[in-house]
Amino acid sequence: MMRRRDFIALLGSGTVAWPLAAGAQQRAMPVIGFLATVSPDGFTDRLRAFREGLKQTGFGEGENLTIEYRWAENQLDRLPALAADLVGRRAAVIVCIGSNNLPAVVQAATMTIPIVFGVSEDPVRLGLVTSLARPGGNATGINFFIAELVAKRLELLRGLIPKAVRVALLVNPANPANADPTVRQVEAAARAMSLQVEIFKPAPSARSRQPSSTLRASGQTRCSSAATPFS
Repeated sequence: MMRRRDFIALLGSGTVAWPLAAGAQQRAMPVIGFLATVSPDGFTDRLRAFREGLKQTGFGEGENLTIEYRWAENQLDRLPALAADLVGRRAAVIVCIGSNNLPAVVQAATMTIPIVFGVSEDPVRLGLVTSLARPGGNATGINFFIAELVAKRLELLRGLIPKAVRVALLVNPANPANADPTVRQVEAAARAMSLQVEIFKPAPSARSRQPSSTLRASGQTRCSSAATPFS
């Protein structure tokens, strides 16, 4: 039978070991998962802003947190595996950049790890959150209102060139998350203003820009035009 004095001595030695073990666990820095549909090329400025924002809240990469970067390089079929990898690394939070569909891919991988997104369309309509005021679930983020602002931008363009009857919309086909909703909103706004809009989606390997679709306004008989880059 262990004597009382020996038990107290063992307990005393244990109280020395426990804080050391706790300290070792505390030294493991939290992980932020950064998942993007694009490549890191051309993303330098936004990454710098991201790190500066973390600094302002007291977090420094390599100092008291680790950032695990995953780039899909525009290969969207890689996203589920990349998301699962970040979940497996027990990221404290996962940041989603580059596509309106990306947050849903991450939600399919985890319903517990917080997800922070940036999308160009209404996140409620996309099914990412319950409401803007009370997102619910494990996802929250920013809606850039790109689609909602398209009509206003077209109105401003019409105000600058009142006699314009045709406008050109230049979109990046490599970024469908922004291009597709922008095209839909421009077409709707152009119909309301009786404008003709030509949509240009240049191929990455071609210098020439050919219109991929043309919306003809009903009842338009004027021949004068002003082709203006819109986006």
